[in-house]
Amino acid sequence: MTGNGPRQKVAVVGLGSIGGIAAACLAETGRHDIVGCARTPFDALTLERPGRTVTLPLRVLTDPAAASPADWVLVVTKTQDTAAAAPWLARLCTPATRVAVLQNGIDHVERVAPLANGATVVPVIVYYNGERLAADRVRMRVAGEHDLAVADDEGGRAFAALMHGTPLRVVLEPDFVTLKWRKLLLNAVANPITALTMQRQAVLRRPDIYALCLDVLAETVAVARADGATLPDDEPKLVMERLMKFAPELGTSMYFDRLAGKTFEVEALTGAVVAAGERYGIATPLNRVFLALLRAINAAPATPP
Repeated sequence: MTGNGPRQKVAVVGLGSIGGIAAACLAETGRHDIVGCARTPFDALTLERPGRTVTLPLRVLTDPAAASPADWVLVVTKTQDTAAAAPWLARLCTPATRVAVLQNGIDHVERVAPLANGATVVPVIVYYNGERLAADRVRMRVAGEHDLAVADDEGGRAFAALMHGTPLRVVLEPDFVTLKWRKLLLNAVANPITALTMQRQAVLRRPDIYALCLDVLAETVAVARADGATLPDDEPKLVMERLMKFAPELGTSMYFDRLAGKTFEVEALTGAVVAAGERYGIATPLNRVFLALLRAINAAPATPP
């Protein structure tokens, strides 16, 4: 795969931490025409990443009525904001469009396909860590061997070609069901605990929190296996070993959203585990505790610290 092909129009819906990084990385290559779709207008986007800071001009639309069909649409909103992206998708998508969904959770296609005007939906797993420093400034941190993962199929290979030449490393995965559950396992402990304690990932290194994580992961692995994921008996230990390799100062999406007084995507993470457990008749008591507490926070008035 060379990634050399015709110039394409790429729309990025959602210019937060993850979307801003994706848009900036694509814009930096100069290979495609990039347009951002967001609430706040700006003329240039600054990306901080290891060893390099770059400011790039970026066309940003704030009204879906100004949008026109694109070759690719990257949906990079939080999962709870997917419905709010519907007006953008209605204008950007045709049956010839490909929609890459860079969101957490395990139900990318089911969430976005009903809004996409018959476009092909490509689920994408995100591994890089992003932080939004301002409306027009984002910071990227590397958090693993790969930055993005897709299924090893026609849609996944097309997405990998789109991202060719960017700093974002894309891996093609034949067993995508297992891969998306492995990502959810990371999120099933890191996101709830950082949001509930209002601490970054250093909190996971506490012995009592580490032990709690192992128990939460054990019940989550049982659900994942019932859903078709192929996971070994020591998967909880392997997940925690991987989390310990992340820098302790890293935050999570739930942590940053709670810090900002925003609602967070509990339903796509902990809620997805509990819902799948109900489908397969598997008890998830610890995930249920997390879910109840996180829903209560989400239902409270937004009061940023």
